[in-house]
Amino acid sequence: MKYDATSPENYINKTPEERHEALQKLRKTIKKHLPKGFQEGMQYNMISYYIPHSLYPDGYHCNPKKPLPFMSFASQKNSINLYHMGIYAKPELYNWFVNEYPKHCSLKLDMGKSCIRFKNVNKIPFSLIAMLCEKMTPQDWIDCYEKSYKK
Repeated sequence: MKYDATSPENYINKTPEERHEALQKLRKTIKKHLPKGFQEGMQYNMISYYIPHSLYPDGYHCNPKKPLPFMSFASQKNSINLYHMGIYAKPELYNWFVNEYPKHCSLKLDMGKSCIRFKNVNKIPFSLIAMLCEKMTPQDWIDCYEKSYKK
């Protein structure tokens, strides 16, 4: 689902009311545990965390006018989805997450390369997401991004 929102607060307010608490808790968890340097805002109609141009002037290679994306979340039709570019770019981080997930959640992991889908909003493993957030600094992401994506 696409919400035309101008801010994270506005985005959450536009989602179904039964998701507000989970989305607010997810936002609070991410903001508390992401290392200093990431900035929160709206990108691609999602609540996003990115590296601002002040830290990475080159911006995103697909559109250098946009800051370098890192992590986002969205309320979709049947789930709340978390997108994490570090999981996509670093196989060791992906493997860590897959191995840790069963220790934090009894539900089967529903995951693509960078997308983690939470169909039951009452079973989101916030403690695992907190640990995931702490795994990469902005400089770690810049280094990984430049090695993996920037040609």
